[in-house]
Amino acid sequence: MTNFDDLEIRVHAIETVEKQADKVTHTTIDLLHKTFITPLDRDDIHQLITRMDDILDLLEDAAQTISLYDIKSITPEAKRLAELCLACAEKVQAAVALLHNMDNSRQILAICQEIDRLESDADHVMRAAMSKLFRDEPDVRTLIKLKAIYEILETVTDRCEDVANIIEGIIVENA
Repeated sequence: MTNFDDLEIRVHAIETVEKQADKVTHTTIDLLHKTFITPLDRDDIHQLITRMDDILDLLEDAAQTISLYDIKSITPEAKRLAELCLACAEKVQAAVALLHNMDNSRQILAICQEIDRLESDADHVMRAAMSKLFRDEPDVRTLIKLKAIYEILETVTDRCEDVANIIEGIIVENA
């Protein structure tokens, strides 16, 4: 989130990935309807796939909002929130990759705890960012733009925590 020269190319790439994820989500849901026996509870799979899709939807929203609002530079707080989003998303990917084998339950639960910690960090960054923004930003338009971006980025970490909670439930049911 420091180089905005190729922003439109990056936004388009994110939109492309999000569309691909939507296809995976719809295919998975279709397969859930057609498959008699599933490796995990149908509802767990459905919740997991839709919450993961929500993460990508929000990342797309963040990219589009930055582009739409014609943001040319980003605050350190927004950069930190973006870093936390990336870390959470990487942890979600790692946890989901291990779900194929319940022998990985301890490792999966440790990753879920790390996602929870990262989301808590994002909450703290968000509160500090909002306080600073409302205290120090004289331009109302800039304030509105940054507030929206902060909120979207923090919500990404909330959805990652939701995925971690679903995964923890899967572990409790299946390990």
